[in-house]
Amino acid sequence: MESVDLHETTIATVNANQIDHGWQKVSYPKRQRKTKPNADPEKPNLARPNGTLTNAPPSVFRSLEQQSEDRRRRILEAQRTYAAAAVDANAKARHNRSDLDDDDDDDSSDLEGVKPNGKPAEEEKKVKQKKPKKPKVTVAEAAAKIDSADLSAYLAELKGEQPEIQMQKFANYYGKAFQEVVAGQFPWMKMFRESTIIKLADIPLLHISDAVYKTSANWISQQSLEALGFFILWSLEIILEDLVAQQASAKGSKKGVQQMSSKSKVGIFVALAMVLRRKPDALINVLPKLRENSKYQGQDKLPVIVWMMLQASQGDLAVGLYLWAHHLLPIICGKNCNPQSRDLILQLVEWILSASKARSILVNAAVRKGERLVPPSSFEILMRVTFPSSSARVKATERFEAIYPTLKEVGLAGSHGSKAMRQVSQQIFNFAVKAAGESSPELSKEAAGTVIWCLNQNADCYRQWEKVYLDNLESSVAVLKRLSEEWKEHSVKFITLDPLREAIKNFRNKNEESVNNGADAAIQVLFQDADTYCKHISGKLSRGHGCMKTLAFVVVAFAVGAAVVSPNLDAWDWNKLSVVFSS
Repeated sequence: MESVDLHETTIATVNANQIDHGWQKVSYPKRQRKTKPNADPEKPNLARPNGTLTNAPPSVFRSLEQQSEDRRRRILEAQRTYAAAAVDANAKARHNRSDLDDDDDDDSSDLEGVKPNGKPAEEEKKVKQKKPKKPKVTVAEAAAKIDSADLSAYLAELKGEQPEIQMQKFANYYGKAFQEVVAGQFPWMKMFRESTIIKLADIPLLHISDAVYKTSANWISQQSLEALGFFILWSLEIILEDLVAQQASAKGSKKGVQQMSSKSKVGIFVALAMVLRRKPDALINVLPKLRENSKYQGQDKLPVIVWMMLQASQGDLAVGLYLWAHHLLPIICGKNCNPQSRDLILQLVEWILSASKARSILVNAAVRKGERLVPPSSFEILMRVTFPSSSARVKATERFEAIYPTLKEVGLAGSHGSKAMRQVSQQIFNFAVKAAGESSPELSKEAAGTVIWCLNQNADCYRQWEKVYLDNLESSVAVLKRLSEEWKEHSVKFITLDPLREAIKNFRNKNEESVNNGADAAIQVLFQDADTYCKHISGKLSRGHGCMKTLAFVVVAFAVGAAVVSPNLDAWDWNKLSVVFSS
């Protein structure tokens, strides 16, 4: 404004000089201040109430005012023209949108008016139409679309690539086949947690056709165990990552994570189940990594591990029991094993034992590639959970009691007297002789019977017993008691009684020495009980030994008498006579 005033003042001064012909009017400042006290002291001749000079004529700025009015008029006309054009454009845009099919992709908005500065005054809100919902695809529908011929051609193209890459592409084929299956159609985490083993057995291969399964199985059989082991761990890590994502989503408020993460996991489960059924040995090869690596452990991951072992069991029952005894059974003794985990572990072994001809299959395959299905360490765990103290019994105890006889038979199966069985019997003897002296009557009785089995399998166990006799006196008393009370049952199982006779003789000497040395009263009672049972067993052994001598004497005497009476007795009669006496 100051620049405008100065410009106007300059023009006014020039005009005034032209009108006054160079003459200037003389005035007194003091008189001016009296007449015009409100005037600007620095510009006494300028008063700007209306933008004009005080002493200038009224029309001195008329030309400037007209120019300003013309400029404002042109601006208003331009604004009106722009507003009219914007309204026309808005109407055309609305008309065009009504003719389009994909309105959801239109992100533009239209102006209905403009602001005074020339910008639109209002904007339409973006109104998106709802996209049509895609039809839900079930696992069965997606599986029905898989063509075995197409799968065979796809697998044939994988030749020449690295085995690990082939396995990943094999899973990728099924991943694409089931990519339209949403989480609601395959909530695997919920199914694994809430379903029984019987229902889990066919998940998710229930809907896979026989032709597709055979094509995949034939291809899998050609892969190496190393590549299959890699694939098992690779698939398991993908599943566990999805498990973590779903757990994190469940803790939060959003549900999107579960749907996104579960959308393409059906294919992984299908491919993994096929591999485990066709080549269950591959799971045995990676079992050490499952035990040693903490990322595969935990109660939340147990349903997935059980599902994998269930699939392997359908391929080979012996492999399933091996996995159960070596990996799952030790978990039961863990401090963090809850009733749900115990139930899941028991369901698996119950399913294995309920299979057709399971007992004969497992007993015949008790030793598999040099390893026992139920090793001594697992057999000890099984014995202790089956025969706990009365205060430690739980609901699962009865279920263990039901499966114990078959698993015991598998654990003790083997060729009598073989080198492998001698080693096994020594390992079993070490824990059984200790368990026989524990306070639980049922456990003590069962362990004592197991000690007797070890003695019959390996004569070295007698010498081992003599070494630990004094340190495990209560256990020794329990074994001697059962052997004495059930002599008829056990004596017929011994191939020879000489090692037992020698051991009983040594035990009686130790009992006599300990009593003479003035042992504690309670200890003396145990030695007296042990000596009582030793005397009873020794008597049985003596009578048996005397009977054998008498029988031998009778046979010899009868033979001599028969030769004297009937020297013409033919060879057949002698052979028949010997068979009769030997029987």
